[in-house]
Amino acid sequence: MTTSLVRALPLAILAAAATPAMAAVEITPSAGAPVVELSVTETVLGAPDTATFSTGVTSKAPTASAALRQNSADMDKVIKQIVALGIKREDIQTSGINLNMDYEYGSDGRAPRFIGYQVTNTVTVKVRQVDRLGAILDAVVSQGANNISGPFFSIDDDSAAQNEARDKAMKRAQMQAMDYAKRIGFTGVQVLAVSEATYNASPFGGADMKMMAPRGIVAAAPPVEGGQVGTSVTVNVTYQMTR
Repeated sequence: MTTSLVRALPLAILAAAATPAMAAVEITPSAGAPVVELSVTETVLGAPDTATFSTGVTSKAPTASAALRQNSADMDKVIKQIVALGIKREDIQTSGINLNMDYEYGSDGRAPRFIGYQVTNTVTVKVRQVDRLGAILDAVVSQGANNISGPFFSIDDDSAAQNEARDKAMKRAQMQAMDYAKRIGFTGVQVLAVSEATYNASPFGGADMKMMAPRGIVAAAPPVEGGQVGTSVTVNVTYQMTR
């Protein structure tokens, strides 16, 4: 989530800073004039063009070094398969390598028995062709990946959606501020301060598919629907009422 802040108390118009030839404009609040602070959120929906998922391999062996060697060999196959599917290496990032002792837990109340070590290596992958996601998941499992988490959908460049949501939010904030002003006998409003926050959100709450595939079993390609994702902008605007 990104947050930006524009202050106007006193307000030096942002464009004046960018263009020195322009004269700065200051807005000084009038003594005793009412002030209204509003927070307005608008969301613009769009079809996602990227999907991110995590996948990896969990390996077990009697010793830590053997578990790590086995895991490295298995994970190398998975990464090579991801690259062979046309995914660029800059869209593949190792997100965790974990080494833990492995225990066997019985159902008879006995203390857990140490049986060796477990290594998990996980990478996060960004897919820029959402319609290929199901086939990609199937392919990485066929090469030994035995855990998958995700996917999470997004729009790679949502600047246009941000601008649209920002415009809608500012217009609604202006209308609400004017409504408050008219209700108590004022005829206009002027902006004293503006801040905003932008974020992405799925109208469905976000996908989180987790799958653990036993070694040697190849899962069928899962059907994947991208649906829509939302780009939201929240504006916090302080207005002073004017006559």
